[in-house]
Amino acid sequence: MSMQDESLRAGEEMPVAEKKRVALNYLSLAWDSALAEGVDPEIVAHAALFTALCDLIATYGEGPVAELANTLPKRIREFEFTVDERSVQ
Repeated sequence: MSMQDESLRAGEEMPVAEKKRVALNYLSLAWDSALAEGVDPEIVAHAALFTALCDLIATYGEGPVAELANTLPKRIREFEFTVDERSVQ
């Protein structure tokens, strides 16, 4: 049993940083599986963005998600999403 499983069984909530690491690991595995099946990386990226935006809209609504999307050009230009390896910021 992993430390994560033991923590959840003990009723302790996983810290946010750990949740991000776990989520990124799952997404990386799915991404790699899609590439291994021959899906182009651009198609995987578009599907991931679509899925993420749909989930965010379902949770927060169109307005807040549109505001978030408006912050992306500046954040991209400031290299917030430029990494050598997949990592959680």
